[in-house]
Amino acid sequence: MKITDLKITRFRSTVCTKPDHIGHQHPCPPRPANVTLYAIETDEGVTGYSLSSDAFYTIREGIEVPGGNAAASLKDLSNEAVQSTQNAADDVYLKKVKPVIVGQDPFEREKIFHMLYKMQRSNNNAGLSDGVMNHVDQALWDLFGRYCGLPVYKLLGGHRKKVSAYASTMVGDSFAGGLSTPEEYARFAKQCVDEGYRAVKLHTWADDDWSGDHVYGHPDVNKDIEACKAVREAVGPDIELMVDCFHYYDRYDALKLGKALQDLNYLWYEEPMEEYNIESYKWLHERLEIPIIGPEVMKGKYWTRAEWIVNGICDISRSGCGDVGGITPLMKTVHTCESFGIPLEIHGRGAGALHVMAAMMVPGRYYERGMLHPFLEYNNTPPWLNAPMDPMDKDGYVAVPQKPGLGYDLNWDYIRENEVK
Repeated sequence: MKITDLKITRFRSTVCTKPDHIGHQHPCPPRPANVTLYAIETDEGVTGYSLSSDAFYTIREGIEVPGGNAAASLKDLSNEAVQSTQNAADDVYLKKVKPVIVGQDPFEREKIFHMLYKMQRSNNNAGLSDGVMNHVDQALWDLFGRYCGLPVYKLLGGHRKKVSAYASTMVGDSFAGGLSTPEEYARFAKQCVDEGYRAVKLHTWADDDWSGDHVYGHPDVNKDIEACKAVREAVGPDIELMVDCFHYYDRYDALKLGKALQDLNYLWYEEPMEEYNIESYKWLHERLEIPIIGPEVMKGKYWTRAEWIVNGICDISRSGCGDVGGITPLMKTVHTCESFGIPLEIHGRGAGALHVMAAMMVPGRYYERGMLHPFLEYNNTPPWLNAPMDPMDKDGYVAVPQKPGLGYDLNWDYIRENEVK
């Protein structure tokens, strides 16, 4: 079998989220957007797919989301900028990736991964990000599963058919009734628990503020602490809580927040400082008992995760398909953690994350479900799918897809009717 083509199909959708200039998503009034379907075709008629999104949000009944920027202090990322980014990514797939993979055996995923990885070294291939590699790799795994008639997690040697989910909130904002105060975080966390979640992760405020004479533009760490206290009080001692805060605190604010979290019996502490600042993480790790998890966004794939482990700066490793370039390198990270006896928590949601979680033998306790917000309803089936990818039951478990490949049940009528030519 040989790869004959790599195709990109964009189709219209409606979204209720919008990124700020840092990239964090916030609620917004419904607006048009595109979803991308990546397809790898073969000479034997088997095709593998990867989607840019398999989640769908709507506005909760009775909620009117304010227009404009997500928060007064955040600069908006325009639709035009998003479209420009999409077009640039398409060029990378079609002009850089396609000539390399066409003619290759689609089952030789390891070979294809290393071919593309080595291309990343050159500035001539600057757009070949781990996110781009992720869609290529996931489409190859989907193709393999469809060919074999098996879900990907079974091809990985997996065993779990369901995984426990945590509610992962959006970052803080300035919307009244949203996530603008510690009290609002507490109300929303209680709402998530009432929906069945047995764990909640707070993404606290990340709106850097460079107004006036600020030398370091960052949120108030004391407000983070108050939110963490309010949530613990609201949900009680039996719900596990985690924090992913502003990513650029200095080591002293990071220590202050970390001490508060361990006093509140939080499960883990995530990315309070620049992840390339290894010495600061060593310093922090030596002074805290709460488990530190990471790295999340630091480049270097599974090699970077190994360095964090052997240098003793994390208690839990962190990695996702989009962080390292797909399922293939993420499984390498899984096995690295297994060899050191250290837990790994998967970053991000989606089909790839579910299949890897079902195949992991190292501790991976939770599936990151969301991002969630009081204004938005997450439990919806995207119109381009006939069934949702990660429905959650009343006990907080998400079933792993059982269809061949990644488990997409594509609504081809919708995709064709809404294709962007």
